[in-house]
Amino acid sequence: MTVLPSDGLSLAAAFPHPSHDQWQHLVEGVLRKSGKDVGGAAAEEALSTTLEEGVTTRPLYTSRDSAPPSGLPGFAPFTRGGTAAGTATGGWDVRQRHALADPARLNEALLADLENGVSSLWLTVGGPSGVPVAALGRALEGVHLDLAPVALDAAEEFGAAAAELLRLHTERGVAKSAVRGTLGADPWGRAARTGAEPDLSEAVHWARVCDREYPGLRAVSVDALPYHEAGGSAAQELGLSLATGVTWLRELTTAGLSVEAACGQLEFRYAATADQFLTIAKLRAARRLWARVAEACGAPGAGAQRQHAVTSTVMMTRRDPWVNMLRTTLACLGAGVGGADAVTVLPFDEALGLPDAFARRIARNTSAILIEESHLARVVDPAGGSWYVERLTDELAEAGWAFFQETERAGGLSAALASGLVAERLAATWAARSRDLARRKEPVTGVSEFPNLTERLPEREPAPAVPGGGLPRVRRDEAFEALRRRADAHLAATGSRPRVFLAAIGPASAHTARVSFASNFFGAAGIEPVTATVPVDSPGVAGSAFAASGAGLACLCSSDPLYAEAAAPVAAALASAGAPRVYLAGRPGEHAGVDDYVFAGCDAVAVLSSVLDRMGVA
Repeated sequence: MTVLPSDGLSLAAAFPHPSHDQWQHLVEGVLRKSGKDVGGAAAEEALSTTLEEGVTTRPLYTSRDSAPPSGLPGFAPFTRGGTAAGTATGGWDVRQRHALADPARLNEALLADLENGVSSLWLTVGGPSGVPVAALGRALEGVHLDLAPVALDAAEEFGAAAAELLRLHTERGVAKSAVRGTLGADPWGRAARTGAEPDLSEAVHWARVCDREYPGLRAVSVDALPYHEAGGSAAQELGLSLATGVTWLRELTTAGLSVEAACGQLEFRYAATADQFLTIAKLRAARRLWARVAEACGAPGAGAQRQHAVTSTVMMTRRDPWVNMLRTTLACLGAGVGGADAVTVLPFDEALGLPDAFARRIARNTSAILIEESHLARVVDPAGGSWYVERLTDELAEAGWAFFQETERAGGLSAALASGLVAERLAATWAARSRDLARRKEPVTGVSEFPNLTERLPEREPAPAVPGGGLPRVRRDEAFEALRRRADAHLAATGSRPRVFLAAIGPASAHTARVSFASNFFGAAGIEPVTATVPVDSPGVAGSAFAASGAGLACLCSSDPLYAEAAAPVAAALASAGAPRVYLAGRPGEHAGVDDYVFAGCDAVAVLSSVLDRMGVA
C-alpha cells in the first residue's frame, strides 16, 4: 500500500524515477530495430536535428540543459517580454498590411479590416505598389487616427509620407501625445533590397521630431525581413538586425539624442515561420540581445525591444495555396507566444498576386482566433521555463551575437553590405537549405510532397513588381515551381501532361508504399503517374500496359524481395515495349535493365529535371 503525501495526490509516487541512461538504453533498442546499432550518447545524437548555423535540437531536454536566467517580463534582459504584462491585457497589435495604389479601393479595405478586428494599419505609400502620398488623406477617410495607429512603408518617399500623415493627424484634431505607430524610415532595408546608397538625413530629422513632439510615435524601422527573404538563417537575421540597430544608435546619438531616446525611436521587424519553436526562440533571443546592446551603451533600462513579427514570404507557396493558411497560423502562434508586440499575418494568396477580401479576412481572423478563442495572449511568456525553448533561445542568441560581431569586425553594416559579405553569407546558407529542399529533407506540403495535379489555382490581380538590385528574394518552392511550370506548359501545348508508367509488381501489400512514393515523387514535377499491376510471373503484362499508357518513361514499384525476382524481366519487357528509360523506386542496386533509381534522399530536383528533359518537355 502506498502512503500518499500529506500535501496532496502524487500520481508518480509509486514509480521509480527513471534516469537519463535508462532512457538512452530504450532509445538504443528502438534504433536497433530500425537498423542503427548505436549506443549511449550516439543514440541520442541519431535522433537530433541540425538547424541553421550549427544549432541542434535534441529529442529530449531536461533540467540539465541549463540556460542563463531569463528574468521576469518587463525587466532586463527582457527575454520574457518588454513589458510586465506582455500582451495579456488585450492581445498583440493585429497589424494588417496593405499595398494598393488606388486610394478608393485602399480605403474600402482599411475600413473593412478595422471593423473586423484589425488594430493597426501597415501602409505602402508611393512607388509602383503604394498609394500616392497626395492621396493618403483619401485613403484614410473614416479612419479614426487616434484609435488606429498607422505604420508607414514609404521607401524613398518616406519624408513626404511622414509629413502628410502627421498633417492629417493635426487636421483631424489628434493631440500629438495621442499619435501612435511608426513612420517606418528604413534606408538600410531599402539599401539591402535595392543596392541604393542609404540616405539617413531625413530619418534622423524625423526621429528628432518624434522624440521632441510625439512621445508615442517611432520614426525608424529596423527591418530584418530583407535578410530572411534572401535566404538567411534565424541567427543571421538576428545578427544583422543588431548591426542595423547599433548603426542607428550611432547616427541618432551623434545627432543629439540620448541613448534612451534613440532606443525609443526603433521598432524591430522579424519574420515568423511555420517552425513555431524557432520563431518563439528567435523573438526571445532578439530581446535578450538588444538588452545586451543597450546595457553596453550605458542604458540598460532602455533595452526593451519593440517587435513587429511578419509571417514569412519564403515559406508561402504558389501551389496548393490553401495550405498557407496553416503555415501562417503556426507562424502567428509562434509570434504570439514569442512575445511580439505587433503581428502581421500575410494573406494565403500572397504569392499569387494582390489578395482578395476573403484572403484578408482569413489573415486577420487568424490572430483573432488565437487571441479570443485560444486565449494565447492571456499568459505572459507561456513558453518560459520550457527547457527546450530556454536552451534554443540561448543557442540562437549566441549564434546571432557571433554573426553580429562578424559584421562589426567587417566595418559595420554599411561595409558588410558593400563588400558583399552579407550577400555571400546569406547565399551560402540558402544554398545549403536548397540542397535539403531538393532532396525533400525539408518537405513542402502541396509542392514537393502530396502535389495536387488537378488543382485550379485562384486567380488574383497581379501584384506590382518589387524593387530589386540588391539581395535576392527566395522562396522554398522555387525549384519545384520551375518544374511544375514546364509540365504545365507541356499540358497547354499538347493537351496532356507528361506521364510516367508505374509498374506495380506483385500484390498490393508489396507495391503500395512505393507506388505512393513514386506518384508523389514524379507528381512534384507535374508528371502524371499511370499505374498498372504486374503479376510477378507475367512480366509481359508490363509491356502491353506501358504501350497503352501514353507514358514517356517507366518506373518499377515493389518490395526489395520481389525486385530480386522480377525487376530484370519486367524492365526487359518495358524496354521491348518502347520505354526509353526504366527507373526503380528504391535504393540503388544491381538490377539488369534498370537505368536509374528514385529514393528518399535523392536529389529530386536534379532527377526530375532530367526526366522532363528526356521526355522532351521544354
